[in-house]
Amino acid sequence: MFKALGDTTRRQLLDLLFAEDGQTLNDLCAHFEDEMTRFGVMKHLQILEGAGLLTTKKVGRSKHHYLNPVPIQQAYDRWVSKYAQPWTTQLTGLKNALESNPMTDAPAHIYQIYIRTTPEKLWDALTNAEVTPQYYFGTRLESTLKPGDDYQYVYAAGEMQGHAMISGKVVEVDPPKKLVTTFTPKWGDEDRPETTVIYEIEQVGAMCKLTLTHEGLLPTNTGIIDGWSQILSGLKTYLETGEVLMAEA
Repeated sequence: MFKALGDTTRRQLLDLLFAEDGQTLNDLCAHFEDEMTRFGVMKHLQILEGAGLLTTKKVGRSKHHYLNPVPIQQAYDRWVSKYAQPWTTQLTGLKNALESNPMTDAPAHIYQIYIRTTPEKLWDALTNAEVTPQYYFGTRLESTLKPGDDYQYVYAAGEMQGHAMISGKVVEVDPPKKLVTTFTPKWGDEDRPETTVIYEIEQVGAMCKLTLTHEGLLPTNTGIIDGWSQILSGLKTYLETGEVLMAEA
């Protein structure tokens, strides 16, 4: 990740995606017409994707590029948070990188993370009510996990114990590969539209690649955007080390 960030052009590409997430290769090449060939831009994008700093998604015939803040959150959790816990959620650049404008007909936010575990253990961590409080802001997943049924994440302890943080419906269940749900936040007084969350698990050697796509998420939903990065980082840490990285909801 640090090697990928060490190049000025690659940092500029990330800045362009910060300004407008989900751009295609043609969109990005337009910014380098007098400086670099299409192949050169493509090579830099491949390095960034290899470092996990961006993800790609096919939308029709177009390939869109999205910032992936999870590696930055992991680096922060490992080195910075132990020295600066009071401002954990204020990592410079992470919040800005997430506050971007979605493109029409393109997913708003895509996250990817590699976890040294099995698909079965990862699926269990995503769906087991005894495990979700360890990384999902102290909430238990309550659901039958049957398509069409309701689900909710309920605070397991503290002042909010028994209250739902998130609710929705289960859309698709394919263990241990894919889980699709609707997503409706229950905190605060403002009404938020129902969106869709897709978890996809893929075995990659001794690791699992977890891709989380949150469709319909607006760039103004900064609390949700920041939250996913913390949840995925905490999930990886818990599965690989047994330690809990608990951030305040």
